[in-house]
Amino acid sequence: MPIAPAARPSPVVEAFIDALWVERGLSDNTLAAYRRDLVAWEQWLARHDREPLTAQRRDLEAYLAALLTARKSPRSAARALSCLRGFYRFLLREGRRGDDPTLDIQSPSTGRPLPKTLSEADVEALLRAPDISTALGLRDRCMLELLYACGLRVTELTGLNLSEVSLRQGVLRVVGKGGKERLVPIGEEALLWLQRYLQGPRDELLRGCVSEALFPGYGGRAMTRQTFWHRIRHHARAAGVTRPLSPHVLRHAFATHLVNHGADLRVVQLLLGHSDLSTTQIYTHVARARLRDLHEKHHPRG
Repeated sequence: MPIAPAARPSPVVEAFIDALWVERGLSDNTLAAYRRDLVAWEQWLARHDREPLTAQRRDLEAYLAALLTARKSPRSAARALSCLRGFYRFLLREGRRGDDPTLDIQSPSTGRPLPKTLSEADVEALLRAPDISTALGLRDRCMLELLYACGLRVTELTGLNLSEVSLRQGVLRVVGKGGKERLVPIGEEALLWLQRYLQGPRDELLRGCVSEALFPGYGGRAMTRQTFWHRIRHHARAAGVTRPLSPHVLRHAFATHLVNHGADLRVVQLLLGHSDLSTTQIYTHVARARLRDLHEKHHPRG
């Protein structure tokens, strides 16, 4: 009898997800991505009368080929393989399998796409877009200033608490991926907007509620990353910024503009909270691409 496709993760997948949470402290979003990839793998196996515990290398190769045939990007297929590598190493370690079928499987070539970013003029226009005569607009201006000045991930920004801000020292204590903490300097301009926001607009948004969230919505609840994403899109339209925009684009702009102005790559790595310098090195490629474009545009023999 054919195996029914998995409607939800199997117990062994959930055990792997639990192990990731305990051992590596991954965020909910990252764990959800692992779960989705493994459910997709289980469903594909079920359609071919296979199971994760007995799947072989040929099954993995056929699955990756199916992903690419279905017009999934090489990057998505590579991510799926990375997830499966971790899963089968876990099964091997736990004694659920005696081998690792992912060994020696080549990852699909992904290249390394340059991150989307904004020009400094676009950033300035975006920062000026919120209506700072309102508490909501001043909150948004402060959030945009901090996002750009500190290179924060959107979840790091929306998750900030009052206790993690030092106005006297001008730093934020940021809890990043894997629960890793880092101190990030705020910068003079962003610090001025933060002080202005805390002098009244935040209390106005709280409407008498008590909250530790630095950036609450009405009623005191912390803002979700989805809400802030919509706020950025709204302000981008007002600013006339036509490039596709998300909170992460401002993080890329932060890093790109630092490198363009001569910042040391290891300093940028620390500010971004990257565990590996190779992750940060993409911004040197962005800087070179920018210089090449400027040369081609302005040099008489470009």
